[in-house]
Amino acid sequence: MATKNPHFYIPFNFGAIPHELADYDKAKVAILPVPYDATTTYQPGTRNGPRALIEASRCLEFYDEETERSFTWIGVCTLDEVEAVDDAERMAGRVYEAVKVLLDGNKKVVVIGGEHSISSGSVKAHKEKYPDMAVLHIDAHADMRHELAGNRFNHGCVARRISEMCPLVSVGVRSIAEEEMEHIRSSNGKIRIFFAKDMHDSNSWMDAVVKSLGENVYITIDLDAFDISIMPSVGTPQPGGLLWYQMLEFMKKIATAKNVVGFDVTELMPIPGNNAPNVLAAKLVYKLIGYFFTSFPGSSSSAAAQGGKKA
Repeated sequence: MATKNPHFYIPFNFGAIPHELADYDKAKVAILPVPYDATTTYQPGTRNGPRALIEASRCLEFYDEETERSFTWIGVCTLDEVEAVDDAERMAGRVYEAVKVLLDGNKKVVVIGGEHSISSGSVKAHKEKYPDMAVLHIDAHADMRHELAGNRFNHGCVARRISEMCPLVSVGVRSIAEEEMEHIRSSNGKIRIFFAKDMHDSNSWMDAVVKSLGENVYITIDLDAFDISIMPSVGTPQPGGLLWYQMLEFMKKIATAKNVVGFDVTELMPIPGNNAPNVLAAKLVYKLIGYFFTSFPGSSSSAAAQGGKKA
């Protein structure tokens, strides 16, 4: 006979967080997995990213040595996966509807992809709640094509669709088509771009990015923004990207200067037998939840001082 003792069960959610901290009604943060990769253009497999990230997160220690606290006390619930449909525009619409419900319920939303095309739906929902919002787009690719393979909602068009909704700042770009460059130049400053070639020998670009953004910011991260030496598990890899502590330093600057209203992490394409990139993606999500949604830095809350992993 199966036991009902909860100590024999490990929750299958982000971080294997105890049920009392992962309850939807009590949680501040909602994680929305979107396993979708219908428009990938090089290597498919990002549909497996959300599950791999959640699985990897279950090995994390949630005491954060940087801030000397744990962030789980705020409550992080993991939702069911958004069901995929074989139409990128409809899929973005599904993400929009799901995120809108969560925002109406006063949740902070973290979307986990899946391919990058899904981000336009999350941005649309956040834009309705925060009309003055700007988007920080961190990516190896400009993603500024009007259409790709006959599809305006292809993953290679996501930044273009987002820029049609709100101001956009792209960071880390090191792959761009001529037509994309021409579009950016004609945007009259509505679209700003920081190329990886100008970022590798100095971090002065970080303050320039911060100054280019308004108060409310949504962040969309394609994991190929990282250098392939630490993040090979992406569908369209490019050399020359960001390293771990460089990304964290940048995210802390954003956290201290801006109100981050939501974020997504996309394009994890798990490689069988190489789980390290999955852990990197999971720890990034956890660090960003701490940076953006727990009054980082300087919180003196006694609750925030609770440390350690699950009991």
